This record gives sequence, structure tokens and C-alpha cells, in this order.
Amino acid sequence: MTTEACIFNIQKFSIHDGPGIRTVVFFKGCPLKCFWCSNPESQSGKPEQMWDNQKKEHTTVGEYKTMDEIITEVMKDEPFYEESDGGVTLSGGEVLYQAEFATELLRQLKEKGIHTASETTGFARNDVFSSFIEQVDLLYFDVKHHNEEKHKAGTGVSLKPILKNLKTALSSHKNLVVRIPVIPNFNDGAENATKFAELFNEIGIATVELLPFHQFGEKKYAFLDRAYDMKDIPQLHTEELDYFKKILEDHQILCSVH
Repeated sequence: MTTEACIFNIQKFSIHDGPGIRTVVFFKGCPLKCFWCSNPESQSGKPEQMWDNQKKEHTTVGEYKTMDEIITEVMKDEPFYEESDGGVTLSGGEVLYQAEFATELLRQLKEKGIHTASETTGFARNDVFSSFIEQVDLLYFDVKHHNEEKHKAGTGVSLKPILKNLKTALSSHKNLVVRIPVIPNFNDGAENATKFAELFNEIGIATVELLPFHQFGEKKYAFLDRAYDMKDIPQLHTEELDYFKKILEDHQILCSVH
């Protein structure tokens, strides 16, 4: 097993990434290349330089950390996890990009009685994914499109292994939260909402969260000296997805917008 993982942030006292107070470990590297990505600094699996406009200097994003270093850091907040029924959440990038390390990290945390959660795109070999979710108490699983060709065009990877892993997650009876990041001119609109609903009805997904497109990552592209395809696209507001929510609900899928 690899002895280190490339991590670009360890965020303390998070209340939006699972139950209770949590620490979120952000893994660097992602096999997807979503054109709307709000964390472009997470895409490369290696440390890289970002220009900090405030400090007028370059900062390094990402550093290699050992298992012991990460566990020592996250366990500093164990009292807060216990008091709030919180725990540790893994995020990215895509955590399955460094799946072996991440799986072992979760295993060791569970041995210590820590509640574990993870966010994922679900893009990995099925055997890798299956081993990983054995160590996860709560899984946030993003589905970005219902159509294979459009998924490839927007993310650079196939939808097929993602749907296979989604079915595996569902059959594992884990606490599963399926999410759709709703992106203008990619997967929004009534037709797409209907297709998502039909897909989820077929698979057996009964609850979905919608994540409206936002512009939180816009400045990061400039810091990385990269072009941003969504630069002039207005972000979506919660109420603008009422139609999407209603279509899912008309297909007997419980839906919320976050």
C-alpha cells in the first residue's frame, strides 16, 4: 500500500458534510474533468502552485501526508465528534483516485469508533469501490448525467462504471445520499429532469438532493492561470430548481435542494 496520500486541505468544524461536527479530509486528484468544477486545484494528483492575489505570492496546494499524520490531526477533535455525533468525511478531488490509502484510513478510523462519511463521483473499478464502501457509514454519491455520450462530453469519463457502482452502493444498504449537481446547459431543464427520474426509478433510488450550480470556484481558475468555461454563466438559485424538484417528486422520488 502507498504510505502517503496527497491532501490539499483538512477542514475542521464542518457542519455541512454529514451529521454533527466533522473534520473533512480533501484528497487531491480526480479522473473526471468536469468543465464546471469548483475545485480546479483538486484535479491534479500532485502538489501545484497557485498565485495568491492577497499575499502577492505563490502558494503550494497539496502536500503528501502519512496515515499517522492524518489520523493524529483528525483525532484532535474526537471530543467534538462524541458530543455532536459527528465524525470524519473524505472528499476531493475524488477520494477513489487514491482508493487504497483512503480505504485503509477509513478502516483505522472505524476501529477507533469514528463515524465515517465520504463524497464520491463513483468512478472506479467495481471491486475497488466495493472494498471502499465497506468502511463508509454515510456515502454522498454524485450523478452528473443520465446519458452516456453527454456524460463523457461533460466529464471526460464513462457513466457506465458509475451506475454500476451506484447499484452496488444501493444493494449494500449503506446510508446513501444521491446528489445531482444541476449545471446550466449541461443537465438542467425539464427533459433532463424527467430522464434522471426515469433512471432513478429503474435503479430504485428513492431520495435525491439537487445541488444548484454556483460560482464559488471562479477565482481559483485565475489563480491557476487556467481558462474557466463557466465564467459568464449566472449561478442558479434554489427556487430556480422548483420545476426539477417537482418532476422528480411526480416520479415518487423525495427531493430536496441544497
